[in-house]
Amino acid sequence: MNLLILSRKQEKFIIPFRRQQLSPLLLQYRMKFTAALVSLLATSGSAFQPLSVPTKNNKNLHALHMSTALSQDELKKLVGYKAVDDYVKSGMVVGLGTGSTAYFAVERVGQKLKSGELKDIVAIPTSIRTKEQAESLGIPLVTLDTHSKLDVAIDGADEVDPELNLTKGGGGALFREKIVEIVSDKFIVIVDESKICDGLGPGFPIPVEIVPFCHEHTMRVIGGLPSCKDCKPVLRLGSCANNQVDGDEIAVTDNGNYVVDLHFETPIKDPKTMATELKNVVGVVEHGLFCGMATAVIIAGSDGISVKEA
Repeated sequence: MNLLILSRKQEKFIIPFRRQQLSPLLLQYRMKFTAALVSLLATSGSAFQPLSVPTKNNKNLHALHMSTALSQDELKKLVGYKAVDDYVKSGMVVGLGTGSTAYFAVERVGQKLKSGELKDIVAIPTSIRTKEQAESLGIPLVTLDTHSKLDVAIDGADEVDPELNLTKGGGGALFREKIVEIVSDKFIVIVDESKICDGLGPGFPIPVEIVPFCHEHTMRVIGGLPSCKDCKPVLRLGSCANNQVDGDEIAVTDNGNYVVDLHFETPIKDPKTMATELKNVVGVVEHGLFCGMATAVIIAGSDGISVKEA
């Protein structure tokens, strides 16, 4: 027997089911009901809180048994909302990340401002699309030119290693993300468990933003670095918002630059050394290795929500 348990304040919603006993049609209806319930609970009060309930054999069944109940987008929503609920307070300057997970954190800030739970918030977006989302939600925006210090920044990551080093920039916003998040008192990373890895590199290419001038030369220099000798540099084509080839034109960032994705077959041995070597290349604007920056990583997985702190 599987149980999906969701809680809002003192209310508990328990949905028992045996997946093997459900017809495809009934399974579809159950999943639609679950999604609707998640949405209902998330729009009022704080994000879901973990619960545990005793089973017949006195073992605890962890709340939010999400592996059989929630989609990847629903997991992203949970961590995005929890980050805002736990770390964003009235009067703060907040960094708004970019990407499919950060989208939900921005959404939550807008909700809490509208409801009056948050007041006197100003935010700094890390991309044009985040800026447009924030403006649509009525979130007051500023820039680093007027606010060089942030209280907290919330963003997703493409990979997280055991030391909380990150790969970021799959959405092409790595420079703006880093310049905002490096000056934040707290940098909260929100991911689902698929982003947790034993070593950066093989699971997701390392993005590097470079200037267009002599970009092929810059790519060769990058490929010749000692820390990058085993990588394959690939110029991003099509949309800059992902690292898939979805067009013939060179992808261009919000800053007017190109992105090179470094593909590795084995884990990067020393991400910090690689970060330093990349930064020293003339023509490199920024790279997607975020080493030693995360304050905490909030992870949504099959056993619920967990938090790893630096």
